Amino acid sequence: MHAQGVPVPIQDLPLGKDVGLPTGQSVTPAYEGWYPNSDGSYSIVFGYYSRNSEDTLEIPIGDKNVVEGVPDGGKVIAQPSEFLPGRHFGVFAIHVPSDFDGEVTWTLEDDGQTFAIPGGLNPLWKTDAVNGDAMGNHPPQVRFAANGPTGAGPMGIMDDRTLTAQVGQPLEITVWGSDDGVGEQMPGERSKEPLPFHWLKQSGPGEVTFSPVDVKIPVEGGSATTSAVFGAPGSYVLRVRANDASGVVGGGQAQCCWTNGYVKVNVTGGSRRSQ
Repeated sequence: MHAQGVPVPIQDLPLGKDVGLPTGQSVTPAYEGWYPNSDGSYSIVFGYYSRNSEDTLEIPIGDKNVVEGVPDGGKVIAQPSEFLPGRHFGVFAIHVPSDFDGEVTWTLEDDGQTFAIPGGLNPLWKTDAVNGDAMGNHPPQVRFAANGPTGAGPMGIMDDRTLTAQVGQPLEITVWGSDDGVGEQMPGERSKEPLPFHWLKQSGPGEVTFSPVDVKIPVEGGSATTSAVFGAPGSYVLRVRANDASGVVGGGQAQCCWTNGYVKVNVTGGSRRSQ
C-alpha cells in the first residue's frame, strides 16, 4: 500500500511494467467519445494505445479483434488490424442510428492478454468533432475525387470505389482537401501553412509502403498524390489522416481537428512476403 499523496512507482501500476518497452507488449482499445451526424445518426469513435515503442502489431479482424453490439442499421467504419507504437486517437468510428441507446464494445486479444472497452452516447462523452470547437475550429475537408463527396472528422469519408493493384506494383492514389486555417493561432488569425496528410495502412494481410508517406495540400484547397506498394495479395483498407494547424497532438483528445479518409484496395498476384 502507498500512502495518499505519495507517487506510486510505475512498476506497481496496472500494466505499468509494459510502458515504453520496445517489443512484445500489449495494445489497449480506447473509447474517444461520440458526435452527432447531420442526418440524426451518431458516430462513436475509438482509438488505441500500444505499449510498444518499436513493434507494430498485427491483429487480424475476427475473434481476437472484434466489435460487438452494433445495432441494425449500424456499421463499423474501417476497423483496424495494424497497431503502431504509442497512442493513436480517433482511428475509426462506428455509425449508429438515431434511436441507439446501448453500447458497442471493441475487444482486442494479443499474446494471451484481452482488453475490451465499451462506448455509447453518454452526454459527458460528446465531442466537438465536426461542428467546431470553442475556437471555431472545424476539421479539414477530405475527398477522393475533384468534385466528389466530402468528409470531415474522425469518421471522415470512405472512398466509394474499390481500387485494384498487384503485389509489388505501385498504385497511385490522389486525395483532395482544404481547411479553414484555424488552429492554435490568436482569435481571427488563419494559418497559411499547407495542410499535411499522412498515409497509413488500416488493415490488410501484408506490408504497405507509401511514397511519399506525407504529402501537403494548400490550405485553401488542392490535391496531392502518393503511391502505395503492397507486399501480399488480399483486401486492404488504407487511411489518410489530415491534421489542421493544431497538429497531431493538438487535435488528439478534442477530436476536433483532423479528418480520416479511407480507401479500399483489392490486391492480386505475387506471393505473400513476411513482414
